[in-house]
Amino acid sequence: MIIATTESVAGYTITEHLGTVIGNTIRARHLGKDIMAGFRTIIGGEIKEYTGMLSESREQALIRMQDKAKELGAVAVVGVRFQTSMILSGTAELLVYGTAVKLARQ
Repeated sequence: MIIATTESVAGYTITEHLGTVIGNTIRARHLGKDIMAGFRTIIGGEIKEYTGMLSESREQALIRMQDKAKELGAVAVVGVRFQTSMILSGTAELLVYGTAVKLARQ
């Protein structure tokens, strides 16, 4: 599956738009990780506990979006965007969306 942030894919022509596809995940912070992150805010540096959590969230959301695109018969998703938002205190949603399409080689 081709995933592109652009509206087209080089070397291909979009032959059919299949609609918007979305993938998301909502994650809660972990108390143990919050304690370590709190220490890092004092001494400085990357908060690796949250970096890992967000990386896993992005991957999970992407997989869910791709699964929706495959259900529609798509071979690519174009115009892909990521968005985050706080749902409750201590939780965050990571959303990815784009347009599922069929392609033909030029």
